[in-house]
Amino acid sequence: MERSIQQVARLAGTTSRTLRHYDDIGLLPPSRIGHNGYRYYDEAALIRLQRVLLLRELGLGLPQIHQVIEAEADEAAALETHLALLRAEQDRLARRIAAVQHTIDSLQGRGKLMAKNMFDGFDHTVHQDEVEQRWGKEAYARSDAWWRGLGKDGQEDWKLRMKDLGNDWIAAARDAGITPDSPQAQDLARRHVQWLTGIPGTPAAEPGGDTKGYVMGLAEMYVADERFAANYGGIEGASFVRDALAIYIKTLP
Repeated sequence: MERSIQQVARLAGTTSRTLRHYDDIGLLPPSRIGHNGYRYYDEAALIRLQRVLLLRELGLGLPQIHQVIEAEADEAAALETHLALLRAEQDRLARRIAAVQHTIDSLQGRGKLMAKNMFDGFDHTVHQDEVEQRWGKEAYARSDAWWRGLGKDGQEDWKLRMKDLGNDWIAAARDAGITPDSPQAQDLARRHVQWLTGIPGTPAAEPGGDTKGYVMGLAEMYVADERFAANYGGIEGASFVRDALAIYIKTLP
């Protein structure tokens, strides 16, 4: 069964323009093009689109996604990997919910606060297998060693830096006099990219890595996922961040 580009866009929660772009760059060609020039997609194309969207959620840029999909010809095996990651994420979120509920209950006098229960589900190594699969064991090892080497104080400083950056983005997005191409927004974009390239093990930190693709993959994710958009004041703020980053990365070599 084939579906038109409009039908697929509605099903996937995306736009026809995005699907046409995916076709233009060879990432997701339609199964056929009708005599009227309309694009149509069969089940194989829908499966490929599902894989594209899953990889986008991991923060990969479009060039990286293309490489991953071409390298993993066994679609069932690739989706099994994604399914395992989604289930692991589901379990981690359930544990976090229970941990926060435990803290709330204790604060409201419904139980004793147990430190060992407060941080269940907050393991930063949860995506180890995925990182190693995409960028290699060495990349994960460097990132993990860097994070652990920061120590408690260093980790708190890093989180504070991230929070400050988010607050500055929110303030800029709400200022009617600041546009994505303004000096203020571009300075924030510079800080943002500097922050990303300072994390070992990411494509942005690797010599010759796809910094532009990685940054824009994350920027699109900020808009697409409300959980990430909340860091920038919501979808509107995240869109401002994305637009400013899109302008800034054009200045990169």
